[in-house]
Amino acid sequence: MTEHNRGVRANVLDMVGWTPLVRLNSVTDGVPGTIYAKCEFMNPGGSIKDRIGMAMVEAAERDGTLQPGGVIVEATSGNTGVALAMTAAIRGYRCIFVMPDKMSQEKVKLLRAFGAEVVIVPTAVTPDHPEHYANRAKRIAEETPGAVLTDQFYNPANPQAHYESTGPELWTQTDGAITHFLAGAGTGGTITGVGRYLKEQNPDVQIIGVDPEGSSIKTFFDTGEMPEGQPYKVEGLGSDKITGALDLGVTDRWVTITDAQAFSMTRRLCREEGLFGGGSSGLLVQAAIDIAREEDDPDAVLVTLLPDWGEHYLTKVYDDDWMRENGFLRHTRVSVHEVISAKDGVAPPLISVNPTTSIRVALSTITSYDVSQLPVLLDGECVGSLSEGDLMGRVIEDPELLDRPVDSVMDAPYPVVDSHIEAEEASRLLTRSNAAVLVRQGGELQGILTRYDVVQSLTGAGR
Repeated sequence: MTEHNRGVRANVLDMVGWTPLVRLNSVTDGVPGTIYAKCEFMNPGGSIKDRIGMAMVEAAERDGTLQPGGVIVEATSGNTGVALAMTAAIRGYRCIFVMPDKMSQEKVKLLRAFGAEVVIVPTAVTPDHPEHYANRAKRIAEETPGAVLTDQFYNPANPQAHYESTGPELWTQTDGAITHFLAGAGTGGTITGVGRYLKEQNPDVQIIGVDPEGSSIKTFFDTGEMPEGQPYKVEGLGSDKITGALDLGVTDRWVTITDAQAFSMTRRLCREEGLFGGGSSGLLVQAAIDIAREEDDPDAVLVTLLPDWGEHYLTKVYDDDWMRENGFLRHTRVSVHEVISAKDGVAPPLISVNPTTSIRVALSTITSYDVSQLPVLLDGECVGSLSEGDLMGRVIEDPELLDRPVDSVMDAPYPVVDSHIEAEEASRLLTRSNAAVLVRQGGELQGILTRYDVVQSLTGAGR
């Protein structure tokens, strides 16, 4: 526990901020550089929006638009509503929130638990439609006596909150070593505020926006044209407009991640890292991994966010039935043979070296075929294994290893399974210390199964 989290608090609002920064390990195995995730779900309201909820209410109090006993109105995907409701509970305000109907029932019930009134409107409407959640919230605020629309999409207190808190925390927690910051944009406040602060500290820090496939922000950034947005399932990120809280001039580039990729990584974060985040967490971490591979810099320090708590999504991304209904999970009874046969690419099904192969040649093989795990075979049997990340690390420390045989550095052999067994059963052998399983068919080793292969098969992300 850091000093920032010690001591008695006057109320729950004093607990907002100074969330932990955690290094990712399992999901980043073999990825160059270091990737950290800031656990914003550990804010008291369960999300990064706790920072702006309190800031926007305080700003409205300061300028006199929010009077004692007044009403807070907001268009929200849920988390900002919780942050505002938590603040309202402490300060004695009433709340009315407007939410798109794609949001999880957990979020709706949570807002109502705080005593808020929740109005549900259709998701699939254009930004100028009167039932668009932002337009409906504006109308409610105009028609309700004593009401204030906090308007997170255009409220300058939103990015300012991140400029004053999230940005300085990241700079301090990384000792100024951060090289890349990745965030999405629902309102744009986070990436704008953090980006401004980090650029002031070091203009070379790359600020990278992450957009769900179907959102319009990346296309607008790249072309200056605003396409019509398409539906997507990830909540809280992406937009069909450029809001006042989003300063695209702060960002260096934007990348896109699909729903399937986001949800697959979300589940992996929970099962492999013990980090129970929402779908946007997986989206951001997948983008960070992709950028790290692209940069291929062992000294890179990439930081992203886990914006909210996974309990809000138990009936969605963490529910197998919902995942299957939406095409993100295939049927569970898939054989190892089916997974191996479905692999894309032109590489042979099993790439290997023998114990006397030089480490130089082994590394060349890994690079040529773009693989991370390499079995060492002797007379048709696996006698050892090599991992790209571990092997490169050893060579960097001692370049003279390059001309030594691989049996001088190889790890334990991979387990072997028969091709007819279910992939789910084989996946139980894929542990942190065992990155692959060899597949036997007709008495001979015919292929290799990795964690990546299993995840791609279960989510259909590779289709």
